[in-house]
Amino acid sequence: MVTAIPLLYLVVRTVDAGGESIIAALWRERTLETTVTSLTLVLSVIVGCLVLAVPTAWLLARTNLPGRSLFLVTAALPLAVPSYVMAYAWIAEFPGMSGLWAAIWVMSLATFPYVAIPLTAALRSQDAGQEEAARSLGLGPLATARRVTIPMAWPAAAAGLLLAALYTLSEFGTVAIFRVDAFTRVIYTAYRASFDRTSAAVLSLLLVALALLLVIVEARVRGRASRWRLGSGVKRAVPRQELSRGASALGLTWMIALTVVSLGVPAWSLTMRLMETRRFGFDFTELLGALVGSVTASAIGAGIAIALALPIAILAARYTSRIVRGIEGAAFLGHALPGVVVGLSLVFLTLALLPAAYQTLITLAFAYAVLFLPKAIGASRSSIEAVPPALESTARSLGRGPMRAWFTVTGRLAWPGIAAGALLVLLTAMKELPATLMLRPTGFNTLATELWSRTDVEAFGDAAPYALAMILLASVPAWLMGRWLAGTPGENRRSGTEDDEPVHAQQVTYVGGAR
Repeated sequence: MVTAIPLLYLVVRTVDAGGESIIAALWRERTLETTVTSLTLVLSVIVGCLVLAVPTAWLLARTNLPGRSLFLVTAALPLAVPSYVMAYAWIAEFPGMSGLWAAIWVMSLATFPYVAIPLTAALRSQDAGQEEAARSLGLGPLATARRVTIPMAWPAAAAGLLLAALYTLSEFGTVAIFRVDAFTRVIYTAYRASFDRTSAAVLSLLLVALALLLVIVEARVRGRASRWRLGSGVKRAVPRQELSRGASALGLTWMIALTVVSLGVPAWSLTMRLMETRRFGFDFTELLGALVGSVTASAIGAGIAIALALPIAILAARYTSRIVRGIEGAAFLGHALPGVVVGLSLVFLTLALLPAAYQTLITLAFAYAVLFLPKAIGASRSSIEAVPPALESTARSLGRGPMRAWFTVTGRLAWPGIAAGALLVLLTAMKELPATLMLRPTGFNTLATELWSRTDVEAFGDAAPYALAMILLASVPAWLMGRWLAGTPGENRRSGTEDDEPVHAQQVTYVGGAR
């Protein structure tokens, strides 16, 4: 599998260093401190996501809180703000922020939608009959929630927590801005400052091991229990709880406060910095060049990702053998690879085997394809699965060859989903920072690298235009996702009520997986 090449080469590079070098890198005091810091950051962000997401999801899914549709959108919009942009906005407004707790605060604000969105969908899609049956058997509200509601909603929450944990573990910009010695910052420092290849490679593999451990733990915690509905009858939505005036005021206060800290503070800070930039002037040509660079590199990466994803998606949509599942699972390995690891492994690989490819646009685009291939596979596979195989068989019976039949029938019908996967890769790649810093050609800039170069020297005013441009580019899919979740297509137009059709939590979980 081509996407596993960076990781395989990293393993080979580490083994070639010798056992003594590996042990020396692992048993350093700084390695232990880095591991403790990274785990503390991840676990604290998980707790923070639960604290922010659970009451938010309950208010939006189970109550008659005024303005639910608006708050559903604002709950999704933090996904459009890269975490390092949010960190830049907070530190620009509050220069005294630094250290682990500052990183925990910002990462919790940046990642809680990964949990809130699928949990809201899961709570809304549950069948009222299941909770009513539990109440009829003598269970009280708390016991019903513990034995029925929470077990049904837990898979969506666990999947969201896994995304938040992996995102936090792989984040570079935020921990670098707040000077937190997590794995990504230490690896990048080892690579840039002293070019300590052995230490950087060993730490990279340790980071990958922690990411895979998180995936295994999530699967074990989520469990194997069946959570689908059996039986006759029509599935009914759970009725919304009528809030008293006091409870409604508290709920509105919570949602407004969460919107202010997750969106309001970054928007205010960036606006103030932008006004300072306009006062002193900035180079619009550099901004335009960075914008073109972001779109160019991301578009090539999206093209490579779709080219790699289509064969796998076609196999996964039509066959269920162990070999196919293994191929698909190997392709999803990129979801657990932090950007700094992929960037470092491709630096080693190109210098050793293809020096001409070192720091070229095609290598950077390939890194994007490796990192975000799962997004392209997921969207393409779902779209191809929705096309009945009988249509393609009919085209074959009319004399069309296999390739022509697929492109004119299945490919044509599945094209919207395939294009959506490419767009998701494109927009996600625009925000990738560590791999871009390591692999970009000399003199080639993107919005992410221009923002980083200015925040690194605390030129917050100069960085504001690049941060706002990045947010505007990324806000479109987050806004559409929020509107979709808000239930606009599913409103009961015949009765004129606001009851929304259930939303499939698994689908929302996937969309929320954008880096």
